[in-house]
Amino acid sequence: MPKFNPFAKLDNPKAVWAWAMYDLANQSFQLVINTLLFGVYLQKVVARSEDDGRRFWSYLVSGSLIVVVVLSPVIGAMVDAKSCKARLLVLSGLAASILTACLALVGKDQLWLAAALYIPAAILVGLGENVLAAFLPDLASPRNMGFVSALGWTMSYVGAIVLQLAVLLGVAVFDWKTPEQWRPLFVFSGVWFALGVIPSMLFLRDRPRGVGADTREWIIAAAFRRLGQTIREAVRYRQLKTFLLVFFVYSLGTQTAVYFAGSIATDFGFSTQELFLMTLLLSLSAGATSVVLAKYQDRWGSVPTLRGVLAVWFVTIGSIAALYYWHAPKAALWIPAAGIGIGFGGIGTASRALVGCFTPPEKSAEFFGLWGMIYKGAGVAGPFIFAWVWSKVGATAALAIMCSFFVLGALLLYLVKEREGIAAVTVPAPTQSA
Repeated sequence: MPKFNPFAKLDNPKAVWAWAMYDLANQSFQLVINTLLFGVYLQKVVARSEDDGRRFWSYLVSGSLIVVVVLSPVIGAMVDAKSCKARLLVLSGLAASILTACLALVGKDQLWLAAALYIPAAILVGLGENVLAAFLPDLASPRNMGFVSALGWTMSYVGAIVLQLAVLLGVAVFDWKTPEQWRPLFVFSGVWFALGVIPSMLFLRDRPRGVGADTREWIIAAAFRRLGQTIREAVRYRQLKTFLLVFFVYSLGTQTAVYFAGSIATDFGFSTQELFLMTLLLSLSAGATSVVLAKYQDRWGSVPTLRGVLAVWFVTIGSIAALYYWHAPKAALWIPAAGIGIGFGGIGTASRALVGCFTPPEKSAEFFGLWGMIYKGAGVAGPFIFAWVWSKVGATAALAIMCSFFVLGALLLYLVKEREGIAAVTVPAPTQSA
């Protein structure tokens, strides 16, 4: 293998590459559909008014996230009980890719069709992300957990950059300047997603089931049995439990940034082309951050890395609040935009790596299901709080509230003991007397 190949020093390079390719693939939904195009398409093309489209888009996003929140821990327990992460990942990805391409069928006044296609696609993508993250303890050890997590995150931002360049190329070559002309981009996104799932189909495999596992047990009963067992063992995994609380707090801020970065940019007067370029800058800075963390995160530790990233978030969002307060020109937003990208690139890989270090492999889907549930729950609460404060008090106050999420998260992070959490996974569980 070439010396520059980041997978070369791994024991399982094909499996990690396939896992990272899925991270790259689902950017076609998270970026092209969620962040860039479909919300605008609903407002400009499908709905009768932009206000109706904006409101309906919020219903679709919130509704799908709530379903993912409810299903995540149960699906995670079911997957662990039946050892079927790989199968569920591939099936959810292929189904989501088909639904993504079918979004091109949505036309004027067809909000019902938009809901029928988008909601199941978003649910499948959300659950698939949880299952994808649950592979991390299977693919890495505590020694290189940060490296492998950052590798997947880097691949996702490589995908984001290529996708944005493809969108910009399509707009330029085919003159797709208005939302009515964006339908081919939905088809392209679905095809991209499906192609990225193929490596997972070929190279990802589940760990062998433990000896004595009852494959005849009804899958729902097995799921709830495992959830009950996890609750009973919560004391042993108290560092994971503490971190998930901290993760929820600062995710209120990061999830708000996901859904309102575009709104903030357009409020400063960004055009469609400038919005695409700003998103490209976010992806480039996020990808560069992931590359750096792939090299140094395991050396620094996930908790110190998170503290540094949360400091970047605080400075960035605080800067944007100051720009609002002083009515700065839109050109001043470009530097904080790069800071948001650094924040995204760091917060994702460090958080996922820490959960992986605190998670026993046999409970990976279950614990990462809880992780996904908490993240999606923050996606419901954070943007709602932000939007409510903005409507009542103004943008500067809303951004100040957003800053407080990162400050509180950084302070609470001192409660998390990384070495103790790793030891709880590596030290065998005590034998319980009858």
